[in-house]
Amino acid sequence: MTKAAQELRIAQPALSKTIARLEEDIGVPLFDRQGGRIRLNSFGKAFMDKVEKALALLDEGIKEVADMSGLEQGSIHLATSTLDRLSDALGEFLALHPEVQFKITQASIEEMAHLLESGEVDMCFTPLPIDRPDISAKIVLKEEVYLAVPQGHRFAGRRGIRLSELAEEPFIGYKEELPFQKMNDLFFQEAGIAPSFVCRVDEPAAIASLVRAGLGVALVSNCGGANSALHLLHIESPACQRNFQVVWHEKRYLSLAARKFRDFLIDYFANMAK
Repeated sequence: MTKAAQELRIAQPALSKTIARLEEDIGVPLFDRQGGRIRLNSFGKAFMDKVEKALALLDEGIKEVADMSGLEQGSIHLATSTLDRLSDALGEFLALHPEVQFKITQASIEEMAHLLESGEVDMCFTPLPIDRPDISAKIVLKEEVYLAVPQGHRFAGRRGIRLSELAEEPFIGYKEELPFQKMNDLFFQEAGIAPSFVCRVDEPAAIASLVRAGLGVALVSNCGGANSALHLLHIESPACQRNFQVVWHEKRYLSLAARKFRDFLIDYFANMAK
């Protein structure tokens, strides 16, 4: 209660009285109080669920009325697991629409699903699908995944390779909870191997530097930057590709600014592929 009062910038007794009046109006206790501790009970959880939905609808109403009045400026809340594929597109969009304000949240796939369903974000940009009701997606970027090996490696003279040939190779990978590693694990499963990881990191640049140092091999994209200096082999089997998607919730209102940005991303990556 003390922390909640501090975040709301009100006195704790005032917060306690407000909660007591709310419980009196509803007719049931919303919290269990025991030993100086307070936590939501089943009544409180049910009520909170409806309150969150009501607040989300109120926010959507504000966005819709702003659009009806012809206001194109606004804010876009975007969730993504990776920013490097988006930075150039964001720059071009803001050059066209400098009045739009962005809020960007880095999140896991599970977090993105919740953020979309609760209306806390307008859309997501992700390499993994979000399989939930009323979720729509558009693939905007298809990216091939390669095997990166250091100079002088026994496979460095080859142009292609099968993942099944790499069962004994030391691998550098992402941390297990990261989306790219989850996708790579699916490739390994399809190839029927369980690679031995000598190091797990959370940044593509770290993978590239460790491969160049000769610590091991890795699965990487060919999106330029640090990976452009690596020796990359085409993976012949299984097919290794990442499909980046723009994802939104069909039953949540998208502001004019958010719709413009969604359509801009679709056109931006389509023109890049030509």
